[in-house]
Amino acid sequence: QVQLVESGGGLVQPGGSLRLSCAASRDIFSINVMSWYRQTPGKERELVAFITSDGSTWYATSVKGRFTISRDNRKNTVYLQMNSLKPEDTAAYSCYATYGSSETWGQGTQVTVSS
Repeated sequence: QVQLVESGGGLVQPGGSLRLSCAASRDIFSINVMSWYRQTPGKERELVAFITSDGSTWYATSVKGRFTISRDNRKNTVYLQMNSLKPEDTAAYSCYATYGSSETWGQGTQVTVSS
């Protein structure tokens, strides 16, 4: 079972940047897809971005051009670089991995965008 630990959340002003990290307990080279989701109270969980094992990426329309997902297989870590943050980006961000027929979630990290 892969374990995921997120970090990098916090409070940032509108227009600012944060980089989230998702560290896996073992190598991520063979993990099919690693994704970032976000959720705010009272709303459904939203897929923000994902990256496949071959490096292909996808972004939600709401973050395209502002967020960048990347992976460092040597460090078993996936990153979400978030630039030009807006108040509507405020949410709990969680990392999610699928590998074979298995899946796992991280515990989440809070991002708050406010002046």
